[in-house]
Amino acid sequence: MDQSSRTGSLADPKLLETIDKLFELNIGNSIDLPQLIVVGDQSRHAILEGLTGFAFPRNSGLCTRFCTQIVFKRSPVNKISVSIIAHDDAAKDCKDKMSAWSYNNLPEMTTVRFAEILQEVHTLMDLGNGTESGKQTFSNDVLKIEICGPAQEHLSVIDIPGIFKKTTKGLTTKDDMEMVRAMVIKYMSNHRSVILAVVPANVDIATQEILDMAELCDPKGQRTLGVITKPDLVDKGAEQSTLDIIQGKSHKLSLGWNIVRNPGQQQLNGEPTDRHNAEKAFFQSCQPWTQLDRDKVGIQALELRLREVLAEVVRREFPSVKLELNGRLQKCREELVKLGPPRATQEHQHAYLLRIATEFQDITSCSLKAHYGEHDIFDGNPEIKLATSVTSRNAKFSSDVAAHGHTLKFDNAWKKKSKEAVKGSDSDSDSEPKPVSKPETAILKLKLPAERKTRDLGSDRYILPLDDLEHLFPLPILMRNPQETNILSWLKDLYTSSRGFGMGSFDPSLLTMIWRKQSAKWDNLAYGYICDMVTLVHKFMKQLLVHCCRDDRVCGGLESLLSEHLVERYKKAIDHVKFILEVERAGTPQTTNHYFADNLEKCRQKRFKSNLTKSKSVHLSKEFGSESQWIKVDDFVMHQSNATNLDFVIQDLHDTLCAYYKVARKRFVDVVCMQGTDYHLIGGPDTPLKVFTPAFVSSLSKEQLESIAGEDLSTRRRRKELRNEITNLEKGRKVLI
Repeated sequence: MDQSSRTGSLADPKLLETIDKLFELNIGNSIDLPQLIVVGDQSRHAILEGLTGFAFPRNSGLCTRFCTQIVFKRSPVNKISVSIIAHDDAAKDCKDKMSAWSYNNLPEMTTVRFAEILQEVHTLMDLGNGTESGKQTFSNDVLKIEICGPAQEHLSVIDIPGIFKKTTKGLTTKDDMEMVRAMVIKYMSNHRSVILAVVPANVDIATQEILDMAELCDPKGQRTLGVITKPDLVDKGAEQSTLDIIQGKSHKLSLGWNIVRNPGQQQLNGEPTDRHNAEKAFFQSCQPWTQLDRDKVGIQALELRLREVLAEVVRREFPSVKLELNGRLQKCREELVKLGPPRATQEHQHAYLLRIATEFQDITSCSLKAHYGEHDIFDGNPEIKLATSVTSRNAKFSSDVAAHGHTLKFDNAWKKKSKEAVKGSDSDSDSEPKPVSKPETAILKLKLPAERKTRDLGSDRYILPLDDLEHLFPLPILMRNPQETNILSWLKDLYTSSRGFGMGSFDPSLLTMIWRKQSAKWDNLAYGYICDMVTLVHKFMKQLLVHCCRDDRVCGGLESLLSEHLVERYKKAIDHVKFILEVERAGTPQTTNHYFADNLEKCRQKRFKSNLTKSKSVHLSKEFGSESQWIKVDDFVMHQSNATNLDFVIQDLHDTLCAYYKVARKRFVDVVCMQGTDYHLIGGPDTPLKVFTPAFVSSLSKEQLESIAGEDLSTRRRRKELRNEITNLEKGRKVLI
């Protein structure tokens, strides 16, 4: 083996040595590293021998089944080491076996000894011949040969198996063809690699697929150096096309072309000759090759050109390699954090879910207290601000019941001229409240068909529904304004069609019937409200669970497990609202609230005053600069006697209904909000928000823990890959320091 010194190094030895160490750590699988790769025709082995002085075995075929990295280093003593770099996806036992195998401190290596070592590597990589079941013909592992000595200059070259278009029966398959192609593309796609594309001169260069692949991976041709071999085999008269390529007249590459003449078979089989002198004599004496520039012919010129190109690439890319390695390390660490702690054992699974449940309850507590500054999740996420959403929906429910809850508008003819009514309603006013504007929350009004908006105010729901809860809810109902029908006429019809024997008063059962009709819209408003509240809580829990649990599979498992418990509590809230409606609407109207009597008396007084004001019996007078109204006692008595008994009963029935409606409406809204929502959904002892707790996690069985929190094979594999990559990257970062 000729290991004579070469003049100069291909790049800064320290930089190249650093790159080699990164390759040993498989950093090249994480980021692109500067490297010199040789691809193409089988004559590339002769080029490698010329570049490195290292003799490849002839016709063995063994060294073409995997990538071979040849590294030259300067050291005080001559020694040769051989080892295998297992690919990242190899099984642990395979990696251990390959790491344990090596030859170190060999004083020399003959061609025969090299062939023997290659046979061992072939067996160690478990390579077959294409016919053995379960064995591959090619491997992604890399054979590394390190040659050291005082006369060596640092150089690293990677030889890649050559592509082939046809399979060989009993040797290669279509799968092998695709594997080799993928291997070549992988190395050539490295934007920091220098591609040494080897093509023979005695074939049409346009048919060389390796050049098409080089153009695909290096479209601008900035890192591809073409090398033409076998010029001595070109037919006489056909040399011009090759000359045109070398001279840059056709098939142009930014790095240009070089041409070499490798030793022929006759020279290899005969007495040893000086390869460089024989090649030099060929290009100086054989026409038309003598007309080519000296810096483009011969292996020594190629070596010099490679030195320039590789040195430039290494110097240019080395700073960015550091940045990219640090960025990749940070990305791997972040991905590992997203996977969460390992969950291989029951203890790990329990601790993992316990952490999620604790965080879930902590954020829930802050949300209910409106302490939105304690967690970033509240920023720009209104649906997580549960206290605000619930309060806003409560206000909307109250205004909807006040504005649209009654079937018929109450008689307000006597109110129109009332100065108190004109000033606006307060907490004790009998005037119909105006609906409040839509609160600024996450409440979304459902869109309705345009043709149904004439009298419709919108759906009784404001929160976009969730598909997994729709089976719990009644269908949405459109809200309508109270009817303009004269309520006194309606009451009169009901009274006259249902009165019995009596002395001119109404039966209490009539008030019950009228009450049910007047409050009939409460059902839809209450169901729409509680459905919205259930949806609000469910959306809150789903979003918070996704935030706390970053593993989609675990999150889905928790949702499935919690679903039954949540639906049960949602049903309780809906059923309780149904119970409240039964109590408020189905029974006899009754109240002990003194405001009922006050409201009734005010209604009667205002109606009587309004009627007196309309009559001509009222007189105006000015005393002490102020205006006042007065009426004669006789006129007052006469006005009292003008109303018929039926009119009196109807008016009294109306005022009683109006006074009771106001008291009952406020009571109903408060009870639905406090019991239906606050007790059953928000703050009670058994709300949906208190299902997913640390206590719930502690109650899970071993099977449930494994089913929900156990890592699947892909996660375990990815965790292992990330740990290995992080370990290598951390070692690589130390190498770069």
